[in-house]
Amino acid sequence: MSTETYRNPVLDADWSDPDVVRVGDDFYLTASSFGRVPGLPLLHSRDLVNWTLVGHALERLEPAEEFARPRHDCGVWAPSLRYHDERFWIFWGDPDQGIFQVNAPEIRGPWTRPHLLKAGKGLIDPCPLWDEETGEAYLVHAWAKSRSGIKNRLTGHRMRPDGTELLDEGKVIVDADRIPGWFTLEGPKLYQHDGWFWIFAPAGGVETGWQGAFRSRGFFGPYEERIVLEQKDTDVNGPHQGGWVSTASGEDWFVHFQQRGAYGRVVHLQPMRWGGDGWPVLGDDGAPVTVHKRPDLPPQTPAAPATGDDFPGGRYGRQWQWTANPGDGWATQHSGDGLRLTCVRSPDAHDPRKLPNVLTQRLPGTPCTVEVELRLDSDEPGARAGLVVLGDAFGWIGLQRGADGSAHLVHRFAEAVADAERDAAHPRLAPEGRARLRIEIGTGARCRFSADVGDGFRPSGPVFTATPWRWVGALLGLVALAPAGQGHAGAATFTQFRISAS
Repeated sequence: MSTETYRNPVLDADWSDPDVVRVGDDFYLTASSFGRVPGLPLLHSRDLVNWTLVGHALERLEPAEEFARPRHDCGVWAPSLRYHDERFWIFWGDPDQGIFQVNAPEIRGPWTRPHLLKAGKGLIDPCPLWDEETGEAYLVHAWAKSRSGIKNRLTGHRMRPDGTELLDEGKVIVDADRIPGWFTLEGPKLYQHDGWFWIFAPAGGVETGWQGAFRSRGFFGPYEERIVLEQKDTDVNGPHQGGWVSTASGEDWFVHFQQRGAYGRVVHLQPMRWGGDGWPVLGDDGAPVTVHKRPDLPPQTPAAPATGDDFPGGRYGRQWQWTANPGDGWATQHSGDGLRLTCVRSPDAHDPRKLPNVLTQRLPGTPCTVEVELRLDSDEPGARAGLVVLGDAFGWIGLQRGADGSAHLVHRFAEAVADAERDAAHPRLAPEGRARLRIEIGTGARCRFSADVGDGFRPSGPVFTATPWRWVGALLGLVALAPAGQGHAGAATFTQFRISAS
């Protein structure tokens, strides 16, 4: 591909519900993190094509006790990222609690603790707007029918300019039940341009829908609508919610996601311009582009969020997230390299979907090979550790300590409807208590497991096809655990975690 062009997706992994903002010559992006911790990832770019992960805005999910166990599809939904009054602001909806806000003077923080702006069930996808001319502030949000019984409409509020309080009970400003053919309107992003209030919002469902634009002379409406991006005859199904951003030189771009099954919601960059009739034109006359001329921005070194990790000093990189709020001592720091995970005791040791102590990262969107070296530093019968592909169904390979003290290579799986794991291959002895674990992930997220316990890599079990959660793509994870009981159960050490293109 030419250095003058880029190819979609620009973020080929599950960076769900992206929103983007420019501050000076820098672009920043955040995304949904659902029940994983830390939450609200923060990405940086200088060219809208190459992105790096620079931190997270949310250290823990609150209330803490609600997220002490995995709630994979709950938590942080569809955030909005803005810059106002020399501060970064993120608003998001927790469908079970309401609309939250955090802010910070710098993208790397320190971020405030979450402030509950509006309590209620089913309040999702909030987006603020500060009118720089009048000094007024507004907020729009959507609804989750699963919690509220309401969907397909957008509600608007006036807001205190300091972002601490809504000033009215809210008014429905777009009711898509009144628009022929529209359903599941959600994900609004609010802007002002050319004397209009604009709402960019998708409808029609994440896998099959379209991107709409709405405009009105006043915030509370009435709004007129237009479909501005849809699949047409391309391979980009959905094209779903995202954000509009302008470069310093005045180019317009739109970032959105595409739902890709086990790979989650991958991020695309679309050119955007304002048509002669004053409406935005996205992509190639309303169809998503695959390859396009790069933004007119200084060339950047190719970059992407990190995946591999040597775990220096026992620390893990920013790409890792726990499946719930972490407990004390799950990962211990030390003087060497390698991730030392405590074998956490759990009555759910048979089902990693229920474990809070799985350290995860996103499944890459292209074929790849994942490898890690494991040493089981536990004599506890039943203690185990391994590498997992985690979704509604799961498969993992690793080591388990037997009642006689020997270590065995085990490979287990469970279907989405299964309550407990089963063997995917016959256990075999791992005489040194060490193994090199490998998962080759091919087209369609089909995973082939293998391991080396000292006699070379051998394939293990049949092919396993990764599956997503309801809203979250499949995850790669590292886990150490032990059966329920008393006392310390030892640890496991992971080294040289690598993901390479296949």
